[in-house]
Amino acid sequence: MMIAPVGYRVPRSVDAAVALLREDPQACWLAGGQSLLSAMKLGLQAPSRLVDLQALAGLRGISSGAGVLSLGAMATHHEIARDVRVREALPGLATLAQGIGDAQIRRRGTVGGSLANNDPAACWPAALLALGGRVRTDRRTIDADDFVGALFETALEPDELIVNVEFPVAVPFVYLKIEQPASRFALAGLALARLSKGVRVAVTGVTDRACRLRETERMLDARFEEHALPAEPVEDIGWLDDLHAGGDYRRHLCGRLLRRAVRALGDGARR
Repeated sequence: MMIAPVGYRVPRSVDAAVALLREDPQACWLAGGQSLLSAMKLGLQAPSRLVDLQALAGLRGISSGAGVLSLGAMATHHEIARDVRVREALPGLATLAQGIGDAQIRRRGTVGGSLANNDPAACWPAALLALGGRVRTDRRTIDADDFVGALFETALEPDELIVNVEFPVAVPFVYLKIEQPASRFALAGLALARLSKGVRVAVTGVTDRACRLRETERMLDARFEEHALPAEPVEDIGWLDDLHAGGDYRRHLCGRLLRRAVRALGDGARR
């Protein structure tokens, strides 16, 4: 389908971008556009105008220091996958970014856009939850557990703009997924991190939102061993049953991914 006529603005600062949304609530941010433009073609979204964030230098950049890895909201998946600071601070995060979509999507799609869209099968929300990251906006800081909401929902206000995303560095972390072949979104994805405060496990693609497996976390805090786990996660999270896979199958996949993730982090610690 063709996209209906829409206005287009290119602000020169974060404040100007926010002001454009405040004066026109029917406008919409344009980051990489990988999800938004597809939704517009299908008639699922019809914003009055697009506010293009590409020119905002304040939303770009990647830095690492003081125990924090900071990704600018407009950092693309490709940039994150290739950045030496990411590879040194959180190599599992670089691997996650490299596994998103195809080369064209990685070149255009952004970490901020993915988190703001909060697709229930996206990779970034699971990583944010597992690592206990933080989202910094133009007005506040939001912890991961407070940020990720239900289907395509977050804690963001309509005119609130993500500026950067922060993750702890030097944390044992792994993200694994089984892809839906056509879209390369997660049919089942699992993120596992061993933080100083305990183990965190998050899944994506298996229910209506990315979420943590808290009972599994307690099991791994007590005994971080592959063979101490049940064959499948014990949590009843409303496992998704659709044309791509049944709920029981997705639960089974998460059990297999969890064991692989625990094995990977255990081997890394021994090395």
